[in-house]
This record gives sequence, structure tokens and C-alpha cells, in this order.
Amino acid sequence: MTDFNVVEKLSPNFDERGRAIDMIVLHYTGMRTGGEALNRLCDPAAKVSAHYLVEENGAVYALVREEKRAWHAGVGAWKGDVEINARSIGVEIVNPGHEFGYRKFPDRQIESVIALVAGIAARHAIDPRMVLGHSDVAPQRKEDPGELFPWGRLADAGLAIGRYKGGEDDTIAGEDALSMLRAIGYDAPDKAQAAALVAFQRRFCPEALAQGFNPLTKAALKWALAQMS
Repeated sequence: MTDFNVVEKLSPNFDERGRAIDMIVLHYTGMRTGGEALNRLCDPAAKVSAHYLVEENGAVYALVREEKRAWHAGVGAWKGDVEINARSIGVEIVNPGHEFGYRKFPDRQIESVIALVAGIAARHAIDPRMVLGHSDVAPQRKEDPGELFPWGRLADAGLAIGRYKGGEDDTIAGEDALSMLRAIGYDAPDKAQAAALVAFQRRFCPEALAQGFNPLTKAALKWALAQMS
């Protein structure tokens, strides 16, 4: 991590991992200011944390040592594995989120995110397919980092899978589309299929957000399954 300065502000909110690191989970803070988010992540009473926080001006704070488990993902799952915190590095990206005025992520901030993720991925040999959003692993609860997050820039840097850019496909049956959603990794039980689908659309085809299994989403599911497998 030579492209930016890292400010150490250690949080007391961590414990032991118990397994190897193979995932990065990206969040937005969803609070009014970065300072407010930083204070909460370091407050022992809050019982939440992340390994890093990236401010809108590109400043990076290191909060929890990578070898320790930060408390960032909560209840979630990916491909049936529920131990998300134990296997992941959590990165909080300052943005007020959908509750307080969701907005685009500044270039300086994303440049720092890319450099930070590149360093983490190199240290732990993390596959680009395992760089995920919080809503990917917790679709029933979370929306972050949201549809405005520029996944394509991470993909261009070889760090993540980007967005679907192709056309529509209405030849895929609904049941097959649902099977693809689950095979990609999303937790999509019968009672929460809609939430998982919306999370997929936020990540891979925001143009189809909340439009169900429409032809664009079906095509994106087929493409994403090939990319994420």
C-alpha cells in the first residue's frame, strides 16, 4: 500500500478468526459523516468494526489488524457458508447511503479503494470473484455499497467481476434463472428470493433494479454465473 498514507486508529471490536482469509467485503458507511462512522467503528459499545475505512477524500484508516476478525458483515452467507466475518477483510467506504442521501463515490476515494483492495488481494491471494459487496452476502438486510458503486473500475484493475454490458435474453425460464442466482452464491430461500435478486441487480445490472426476472436480468444472471464460477 504505497499509493496512500494509512492512518492507524485501532478499534477494540475484534476477536480471533479461526480460518484463512479468502474474501473481501465492501461496504458503505451509511452515516451522515465519515467522522461519525469512524467513531462508531471504534466504540466498544457499538460492537461493530471493519479492517479499514476509506474517506471521501481518499484517506484510509486501519482499524483492525488483518489477521484478526472484524465485526463488519453480521448475519450473512455466500454459497452456503455463513462464516463471512471469519474469512473476510471488511472495507467501509464513506458514503451517507440510501438513508441519508446516497451519492456517487468520488474519484479520489475509489482510487484509494482500488489501491487498498489490490494490496489486500495480493497479501492473501484473493480471487477477484471473492471481492463482494455487503448486499451480496446479506441481501435480506443490506443495500451497500449500492448501485452507484463503480465495480467496473475494480474490474478494470483485475480486482473484481464488473457489470454486465450485454443484451437481453428471454429464453431462460424463471426456475432456471432462480437456480442461477443461487449457484452464483446468493442466499435466496423461497421467502427471500426478491431480496436476493435485487442485491444481484444492484451489483451486476442496476438498469434492471427491482424489475424482477426481466430479460436483461436473465441475461445478466447467465453471464455472471459464468464469470463467478
